[in-house]
Amino acid sequence: MRAAVATPRNRVALVWLHRWVGLVMALFLVIAGLTGSLLVWYHELDRVFAAQLYRLPAPAPHAAPLDPLLLRDRVQAAYPQAWVHHVDLERKAGEAAVFYLEGPADPRSGEHLELPNDEVFVDPSTGAVLGERKWGAITQGWHNLMPFVYRLHYQLALGTVGGYLFGIVALLWTIDCFVSGYLTFPLRRRAGATVDAGPRAGWLARWRPAWLVRWRAGGYKLNFDLHRAGGLWTWAMLFVLAWSSVGFNLGEVYRPVMKLVFSLDEREQALPALKADQPQPGLSWTQALQVARGHGLTESQRLGFTLERERGLRYDPHKAVFRYIVNTDADLHDRYGMTRIIFDANTGALKYTDLPTGQYSGDTVTNWLYSLHMAQVWGLPFRVFVTVIGVVVAMLSVTGIVIWLAKLRTRRSIRRMQRPATADPPSAAGRDAFADDAAMTHRIAAEAGSKSESMAAPEVGRV
Repeated sequence: MRAAVATPRNRVALVWLHRWVGLVMALFLVIAGLTGSLLVWYHELDRVFAAQLYRLPAPAPHAAPLDPLLLRDRVQAAYPQAWVHHVDLERKAGEAAVFYLEGPADPRSGEHLELPNDEVFVDPSTGAVLGERKWGAITQGWHNLMPFVYRLHYQLALGTVGGYLFGIVALLWTIDCFVSGYLTFPLRRRAGATVDAGPRAGWLARWRPAWLVRWRAGGYKLNFDLHRAGGLWTWAMLFVLAWSSVGFNLGEVYRPVMKLVFSLDEREQALPALKADQPQPGLSWTQALQVARGHGLTESQRLGFTLERERGLRYDPHKAVFRYIVNTDADLHDRYGMTRIIFDANTGALKYTDLPTGQYSGDTVTNWLYSLHMAQVWGLPFRVFVTVIGVVVAMLSVTGIVIWLAKLRTRRSIRRMQRPATADPPSAAGRDAFADDAAMTHRIAAEAGSKSESMAAPEVGRV
């Protein structure tokens, strides 16, 4: 198989594409990269900035945690203007239980009414409300910092519009992963061509400089190498982040593309939505949990998975179903339950069981992509790695802008120098950028048939 090479003709178009797509994405990726590095430690940081919400008062002697369903009932009674549709079945020792509120649906528009606060912190031993916040509303203070960072990362804190905007950027980023990778490949040489140092070097030898950073070069050369080599060394993870972001924000594109290659579970989409929300399930929450546990036992035997622990129970008023969330040996990690058992909220009839791996190839790949994106596998070392990758994403955007500005200044300086009254000569960075462009021009000329070939090192696509 012939090694991939970049040709002068297609390179010009791809350099242009990489440059302008990179400029469009730059600010978005700086925000996504830096906020993503923080979100790897979301739970730890949220408990620092919102410590007053999670902190429990001194417990009474022999106090024991209340049943989670009883806690849910007490929160629902304390907030009759809202609905509590989710309950965590596993409690973290030493900190408040958290419940999320959902506003009632407007009968005309179907949209849920906005609540002043939608996250409630409760003493698990007494059911007393310890505090509340509007998730992500930074105007409430520092205790909302990490939810705001999450909103900024996912939607630029702009709601649905921001989510779609980030989805489009993620799609461009996915495409640019392949463009930028291709642009690091060595240029094709004429058959039998030689260089000053001897016979033509092999493809890998000519690609090797693209992986190296000239740390002592400083200035433009160092910035250029960080941009090129930094992108190469982290290419696989950058692609994972880019394509999984399309899945998170632009499912209208992600699912059709994945279906071309993999099988996807369509049972969730096939569940019919009600004409109007059913605010309360027909089953009580206690009955629903009993039904869920029964389905868990029978489904584990039927499908051959092992139940490890239960995580949560959620009611969906749009489709009148319960979702029983558990950890099983089919999960990729144990930070959250990934196995879901869905059943009718009025009759208890089983709808289906959703395993994160082993059922549908596309869902297995998707859950791996999402788990890698959120650093939910392989423990602390991988969390540190993803934190560094977030900084690298921001670095690649900044170095790309620096390269573009240096070349822009050089082109302007050249135009001024060509006038009768010459202007100041280009800066050092500009001279390096000019030399880089001149080298590329020389190489392209060599490909066209020039007798002189003076460069053996490959060039990278310029932002």
